[in-house]
Amino acid sequence: MKGWLRIASAFLPVALALAPPAAQAQELKLGYVNSERILRDSAPARAAAQKLETEFAKRDRELQDMGQKLKAAAERFEKDAPVLAEAERNKRQRELAEMDRELQRRQREFREDLNQRRNEELQALLDRAQRIVRQIAEQEKFDLIVQDAVFFSPRVDITEKVLRALNNGK
Repeated sequence: MKGWLRIASAFLPVALALAPPAAQAQELKLGYVNSERILRDSAPARAAAQKLETEFAKRDRELQDMGQKLKAAAERFEKDAPVLAEAERNKRQRELAEMDRELQRRQREFREDLNQRRNEELQALLDRAQRIVRQIAEQEKFDLIVQDAVFFSPRVDITEKVLRALNNGK
């Protein structure tokens, strides 16, 4: 019996140290936000996409027109090439090459500008969504909110609350 007491008294401090205090026994309140849904389904995301489309529509049409003109000029050249003089053929080839370089340069600038503006709009939306997530976390006393998790239970998904707040303009 003395051996048993000795073992129990040795393990008692360890067991007490590992036992959670009453304050820590409280459950953590966790939340999850699906940022893809926020960027896809929120009214501000759709408005930003529409804004970008409107902003870049004219340049897009101009590029399409340039592409059609280049194609038509190339077709004319192919048709006329057999009867053109060597000097005229070389001149038109250089003109076509210059038109192609100009079109490619403008397309590249267009893509760069569009990507930059899209990133600006997305960053503004993400910043706004982050503020809303923080407000929800503070109001509802969340301990941790994660986004883009590998797995989550629907009961911790607060994406719909964030979407509602974004759509209401909070």
